[in-house]
Amino acid sequence: VTGELFAEAPVESYPSVTIESVTDSSRYFVLCIQDGSGRRAFIGVGFHDREDAFDFNVALQDHFKWVKQDAEVSKQEQELEPCPKLDLGFKEGETVQLQIGNMKRRDRSRPRAVGGGAVPLLPPPGGRIDRAGSSSIRAAEAPMPQRGRDTDLGTDHPDMDPAPTPLSNPSIDVDSPQSGWVQF
Repeated sequence: VTGELFAEAPVESYPSVTIESVTDSSRYFVLCIQDGSGRRAFIGVGFHDREDAFDFNVALQDHFKWVKQDAEVSKQEQELEPCPKLDLGFKEGETVQLQIGNMKRRDRSRPRAVGGGAVPLLPPPGGRIDRAGSSSIRAAEAPMPQRGRDTDLGTDHPDMDPAPTPLSNPSIDVDSPQSGWVQF
């Protein structure tokens, strides 16, 4: 091993003739390599893992995206006319006075937060607020949850009928092949 350069693949853009992804696989690429005398050859490069091939493809795309953005920024910098830089800092001995209206007056018409939090909380329906700021509901005032006919199945929609079962519909013959029921 001499360390001498055997071949190189100068990639100026992606995708290009120098490097292309294979049409029928996401894990393989074709590289065009050149030696110092100008001879060219095409070789295939494959990745065992699809994630590695994906990372290679994204790295190429990100690199050329960065190159394009860098070229645009340098072009814009050259097109801008040089303008004097503004010094917006305070000069020696310069002071600034701020007058913010009367801060002592407070508007008491807003509802006060329950529990002292930053977000005002309203008491639950049917509840009351005691002097300590906590809300409570008496057991007699608490609404009882109503169970629908299909509450256990999680389908409380009033238009849904439960699926017929042999126990709920005596006209279904379980032993009949047309019934769709399987005997275990």
